[in-house]
Amino acid sequence: MAHNNTVMNQMLQLIPRHQFEAIVKKYSANRYVKRFNCWNQLTTLLYAQASGKESLREIEPGLQVNNPRLYHLGLPKIKRSTLADANQKRPSEIFEGLFYKLLERCQMLTPKHKFKFKNPLYSLDATIIDLCLNSFRWARFRKAKGGIKLHCQLDHSGHIPSFLVITDAKQYETTVTKKFLDIIPDSIYCFDRAYNDFVLYRRITESKAFFVTKAKDNLDHQVTGQHTETLKKGILSDEIIKLNNKKYTRELRLVRFYDNMSGEILTFLTNNFHLAPHTITQIYKARWQIEIFFKWIKQNLKIKTFLGTHQNAVLTQIWVAMCYFLLLAYIKYQTKYKHSLFYLHRIIKDTLLARLTLIDLLRASPAKLSQFKSGEFQYSFL
Repeated sequence: MAHNNTVMNQMLQLIPRHQFEAIVKKYSANRYVKRFNCWNQLTTLLYAQASGKESLREIEPGLQVNNPRLYHLGLPKIKRSTLADANQKRPSEIFEGLFYKLLERCQMLTPKHKFKFKNPLYSLDATIIDLCLNSFRWARFRKAKGGIKLHCQLDHSGHIPSFLVITDAKQYETTVTKKFLDIIPDSIYCFDRAYNDFVLYRRITESKAFFVTKAKDNLDHQVTGQHTETLKKGILSDEIIKLNNKKYTRELRLVRFYDNMSGEILTFLTNNFHLAPHTITQIYKARWQIEIFFKWIKQNLKIKTFLGTHQNAVLTQIWVAMCYFLLLAYIKYQTKYKHSLFYLHRIIKDTLLARLTLIDLLRASPAKLSQFKSGEFQYSFL
C-alpha cells in the first residue's frame, strides 16, 4: 500500500489547503520561516489532538518513532522548543479562520434537525475552561482561580458549533452575544436564563428571528390574552403577555408546562406565536445538546491540558481542537458513518498512522480493526 495512504494524510487532504495558505498570507505568518511553517504547525497539532498527546515531551518522541510514516507529510525534524515558539508567536487567528472555512464545508453536509418546522435551530451557551492560576496568570477571574470562557452557538442541524468566541472568564454571555452574534432571519435561538436580556430579545425580534428561553421567576409582566384554548401534553397555560419594561415593548408568549419526569412546573418565554406550545417546550429541552457538546470536547479533546502557558498558545490549541472536531464531523456526514462521533474519534486515534483508506477503516468490523491496531503496533518497532 502506498506510503501516503495513512489515515492522518487523508484527514489532512480534507483541509482546504489554498484557503489555509491565504489566511497565513493575510497574517504574514510564514515570513522569515525556514523550516517549520504554519502548515507543519497545524499538522503537528492535529496529530497531537488525534493521538491524544498531552505535552510537548510526548509529541516529539511520538513523531520521531513514526518518522517512516510521516516523511510524506513534509514534516521536518521537530524539537519541543520549535513547536512551543510557533504556538506562542504565530497568531491564533490563523486557526480560527481555518475553523470557519471547515465549518462552511460541514454545513453543506449536515442533516436537518429532527423537528418538523423548517426554521434553523440554534442553542447558545458558554462554558469555562479552568486554568491553573500559577501558570496562567493572564487568565485570572477570581481571587485564586484562572480560566477562559468558550462562548458557543450549536447548530442543531448536525450538532456542530457554528459560532465560537473565546474570552476571559469574566465576560458575561449576553455581552459577548450582543457584540459578536450575527442573527439570521427566521432562525430560532434557544438559551437559558443567563441570556435573559431585554435588549437581546429586541435585537432578535427586529432581525425577524425567534427566541425560546426560560422565564425568570420574578418576570414583571401583565397578561393581555390567551394564546391557545386547547391545552394538552402537560401544557398548563399559553398566554400572551407584555413586559413592564421599556426596552422590549412588543407582545410575548408565556408557556407554562408541567414536567412529569421531574415534577416541576417550567415557564418558557418566546416571541414565536406560530409553533404549538408543546413544541416550544421540546425546543428548550433540545438545548441540552449544547451541554453534551461541552462535555464531549472536554472529555475527548485536549483543551484541559495545554502545550504552553502563553495566551496565544492556549487559543491556538483550542482552535485546532475545534478544527479537529469539524474534521470528524465532516468525515461522519460525508461517508454517512452510522456510529457515534466518539467511536469515530477512537478508531482514528488507534489507527492514525496505519496505511489504509478511511473507507476501509469506517467499514471495518471490530475483528478487522483489531488487526489494523496489531499491525500498527508491530510496525512502530521495525
